[in-house]
Amino acid sequence: MRDILPDLRARCADGVPFALATVVAVHGSAPRDPGAVMAVDAAGTVLGSVSGGCVEGDLYEVAREVLAGSGPRVVSYGISDDEAFGVGLTCGGTIEVLVRAYTSEGERAEFAALLDLIAADRPVAEATVLSGEAETGARLVVRPADAGPTTGTLGNEGLDAAVTDDARGLLAQGLTGIQRYGAHGRRRMQEVAVFVRTYAPPPRMLVFGAIDHAAATARIGSFLGYRVTVCDARPAFATRERFPTADEVVRAWPHTYLESTEVDARTVICVLTHDPRFDVPLLVAALRTPAAYIGVMGSRRTHHDRLARLRAAGVDEAHLARLASPVGLDLGARTPEETAVSIAAEIIQHRWGGTGRPLGDLTGAIHRDR
Repeated sequence: MRDILPDLRARCADGVPFALATVVAVHGSAPRDPGAVMAVDAAGTVLGSVSGGCVEGDLYEVAREVLAGSGPRVVSYGISDDEAFGVGLTCGGTIEVLVRAYTSEGERAEFAALLDLIAADRPVAEATVLSGEAETGARLVVRPADAGPTTGTLGNEGLDAAVTDDARGLLAQGLTGIQRYGAHGRRRMQEVAVFVRTYAPPPRMLVFGAIDHAAATARIGSFLGYRVTVCDARPAFATRERFPTADEVVRAWPHTYLESTEVDARTVICVLTHDPRFDVPLLVAALRTPAAYIGVMGSRRTHHDRLARLRAAGVDEAHLARLASPVGLDLGARTPEETAVSIAAEIIQHRWGGTGRPLGDLTGAIHRDR
């Protein structure tokens, strides 16, 4: 959604009707995860993608039909051996896509309110009925209990209450998926399928050390969807001009800043200073946080010296094992840009549990978590 957010907000503001196609389920190998969207407006303009090109042509026609008034519906796309390059996924998986239209002023206003929350990085979840004993396309927008009221309805109070409770749990975990209920919200029933799409604020990338490698890492971090902060104590180096793609540039001692800022289990920390004056106090602070990834630049000699200094500072072996050091995967990188790619590759590997090996050397499912 975020990749076409400005375009969707503009169409809502301008009163332009559009249909939105959302991936709600993935089985096997597929190019995009649940939550991927494609929009088709009244002029026929296409925004976004749900499969990287495999099914967009057919989905465009479905979206046009829904825009014309056929009503929301869920369509499935898979593959069979005799039609590998027809309408289907050439990667061998199956996706289910919800297509619904926003044609009335009221529908667009309600959707615009959701888009405003997403644009403001406010946590929010959208629950939509897919099938069963409730109206397909019915929507419920759910915020954390202390952040605002729930808006919309799925048809009755019982279902709304159960979905609201579950949506808040999914939002806290950053999870998206299909939940099933009885017609009035009873759990462990199969009468109503509800797709819950959560929108948490972007995860943070904290880059310490205002060097050329940091500039390249900040760029690729922004590309991957992180909210990027670059921090360095040297005013001459920590400048907006040197880091134009970073969301913020902070001039402070790294460990002081880290101890004062929010770090959660989705945050990634990249320590690129390779100077013990900065590294040791910074890493002592970093290893106290729940950060998902802590990568540290330096040669192998620097790495072993750093470990000795951290042990002397009281860091135990279990915490030291969290360090990705020397930072990055072995890609043979030479330039700052290539090094940033190797760092990003390792972050992705840590996030999804990949091997880091060439896919051509492996067998089995590419997306094992599916």
